Amino acid sequence: MAAVRGMLSRDELVGLVESGDIETVLVAFSDLYGRLMGKRYDASFFLESVADHGSHACDYLLTVDMEMEPVPGYRFANWERGYGDFALRPDLETLRRATWLDRTAMVLCDVVQERDGSWLREAPRSILRSQIDRLSKAGFTASAGSELEYFLFENGYREAAQKHYADLRPAGWYLEDYHLQQGAREESFNAAARRHLRDSGVPVEGSKGEWGLGQQELNVRYAEVLTMADRHAVYKQCLKELADSLGVSVTFMAKFASDQAGSSCHVHLSLRNESGEAFPGEGALGPVHCSEVFRWFLGGWIAHVPELMVFYAPTINSYKRYQAGSWAPTRLGWSVDNRTAGFRVVGHGDSLRIECRIPGADCNPYLTYAAAIASGLDGIENQIEPPEVFEGNIYEAEALPRVPGSLREANALFAESGFARSVFGDAVVDHYAHFFATEQAAYDQAVTDWERRRYFERI
Repeated sequence: MAAVRGMLSRDELVGLVESGDIETVLVAFSDLYGRLMGKRYDASFFLESVADHGSHACDYLLTVDMEMEPVPGYRFANWERGYGDFALRPDLETLRRATWLDRTAMVLCDVVQERDGSWLREAPRSILRSQIDRLSKAGFTASAGSELEYFLFENGYREAAQKHYADLRPAGWYLEDYHLQQGAREESFNAAARRHLRDSGVPVEGSKGEWGLGQQELNVRYAEVLTMADRHAVYKQCLKELADSLGVSVTFMAKFASDQAGSSCHVHLSLRNESGEAFPGEGALGPVHCSEVFRWFLGGWIAHVPELMVFYAPTINSYKRYQAGSWAPTRLGWSVDNRTAGFRVVGHGDSLRIECRIPGADCNPYLTYAAAIASGLDGIENQIEPPEVFEGNIYEAEALPRVPGSLREANALFAESGFARSVFGDAVVDHYAHFFATEQAAYDQAVTDWERRRYFERI
């Protein structure tokens, strides 16, 4: 049996297909937003052909907007090039049951070049793999954890769309942070989510109510960083499809409502080397007993946030979350066990790790983890010192730099970043800068409810 419940070997899948317990295999990959795209295969055909030889998909899928419209201006794929195919190579290490679906398994794929099988550099999983390779060459591996938050509504997705996502009924009607009684009212969904994740190769720690009406946090177990990014993607797919099947809805928007807390994706990260955990040590950084690797990784991670902010906060909505007193960070500083900080150092000894509180629940995990590794590795290579530890309320620390305040600002920093181009390559930076600029342009041209309420009669 696979070590993690729900994970499957090829031989186990063969047995389940022969017994009729699995009939369909989802072949999936991440698009630029972090959404899972792919195909459904008859399970027997998957074993006979796709498992060994892979599949194909139209390369426009890494150029589309949220509405699936192909966007002009990309070099990688466009009308002039005819929108051909790229190859999907199943990573059989990710083969798992998808228990929230009937008799279904799932495998995640690397997007690769047709001609030589090399990773397609613009694909999110390829970007993370490249940074993991750089980290490995420096003698390290990374472990990580995504702490995702979401809002749960009693309305189904179709009803929510028909209501234009207004006047929805949250699953809770008062702030329920850690509140067991209010949380019990939402257990019909959250218990099913924990069970399906656990049985589909995403080991769960637990869940709790959060600081919003119907807001939840469900955490999965710490894992190797690529595994965690994959689990993060499966987690979101599972919860949205589970909600759909139960006639309710969840949103991973970073800021669903201006009068509610934002939804974060707090990212925990630590390194190992051939000697074991690389962050503990005999040195001191403020009150933290740590290694120089820890010191410099933290320094690099903080230093490069502004120019890589788009990989933590990829949408217009992402930046609505960064408000003082909102539990979302606004300043680039670090503290020990302090939830006002953008970087919160937690644990000690072998559990010492860095929690970055900047990403929202809308982040693409492959890009977020790639940005963290690239930044921290640069810190190690160039011995970048972090700022002094901050004690107190960082929201009031006016001397500390702020996080970028908009997608427009963050994308300008990204597009002009020599560091980003050195670690990801010009092709990747240009591709994603165009992607974020397209997202900004779509918002700039939209007429919003706010404008109608403000100007319809009184202008």
